[in-house]
Amino acid sequence: MEFKSGIEPTGAFCSFELTRGALVLVRDVMLARPGETVVITCDSSGDRRVAEAVAEAAFSVSAIPVLLYYPTPLQTFASEMTPPMAAATAAADIWIEFAYATVMHSQSWRDALKAGCRYINLTGMDVRMMVNCITRVEYDLMVELGRHFQKVLEGADKVEVRTARGTDLVGYNRGRKVRLSGEKATKKGYPIMLGGQVSWCPEEESIGGTLVFDGAVFPPEQLGILREPIRLELEGGVVTSIKGGAEADVFRAWMASFEDANMYRLAHYSLGFNPGVTAPTGRIVEDERVFGCIEFGLGSQGAAIMGKCWAAASHTDGVVLAPTILLDGEVFEEDGVYRDPTARDLCRRMGVEGY
Repeated sequence: MEFKSGIEPTGAFCSFELTRGALVLVRDVMLARPGETVVITCDSSGDRRVAEAVAEAAFSVSAIPVLLYYPTPLQTFASEMTPPMAAATAAADIWIEFAYATVMHSQSWRDALKAGCRYINLTGMDVRMMVNCITRVEYDLMVELGRHFQKVLEGADKVEVRTARGTDLVGYNRGRKVRLSGEKATKKGYPIMLGGQVSWCPEEESIGGTLVFDGAVFPPEQLGILREPIRLELEGGVVTSIKGGAEADVFRAWMASFEDANMYRLAHYSLGFNPGVTAPTGRIVEDERVFGCIEFGLGSQGAAIMGKCWAAASHTDGVVLAPTILLDGEVFEEDGVYRDPTARDLCRRMGVEGY
């Protein structure tokens, strides 16, 4: 997989900024309180500096940090933990995941949520991602922008997505709700993600047209930043063909390897709007949040999306850059730039370039 920038070689890289970001994450996003247990999971492919900084931040607010560091599993999505680790996360008040091979959607993950932990998925986060996406971001304003997007999208029915590279996709919301995945951890047993994303799924059978991934795709692990577009045709919310060059061949073979029809179902739309991400990096948590992008998921659809909800053998996400989005015929975003007046005002207040 190609990464735009990897883990910096010095242990002290951006140490001050990392310390501040870790504190913001623990105190202001996860809302850790004195005496709460904060379990931090990181596999050997993750950035241990980030995990340790977050453990120190948890201790600084009088919470009880527990850091679990373990070998990277071969399975990179929905990987299961060992029983002792699963027991720790199931007993946690807060669970912060940094593992590259994410546990999300595994049975141990579901067990922890059922037990009521407040969970955030930050798979693969390194120092640079922490600094760019948390430390240097006006987090409260970013959450406010997400709330506005929720309201606007829930008030629309017809959603059209177009790009210069050939995306021409239409779907109808039909009253579907929108999830602000990048919010603060106010609810027990409810998973959240890094700030800068809202997700939903129009009525699945209404979705059709052409979808062109041109930013990033992950998994499979052989992909990441795309060198050439991958073109998908959809009917009734289901992918009917995958075309393109060598990367499309990799993606097509990976999808087929599961022998699972549900892998071809479109699971969600997601708007990305973290000001700290201006281009794909090869880390999917960042790539889904490139400012102004729209991202689409295929495969498993979790209950949090509030759609039909189904299980599949896996899940993958593809990023579309610089989209034009029309809501009921009105231009909401044009070539990656928000035209909605309230969104533009919030972007100015966050200091986003071009607003």
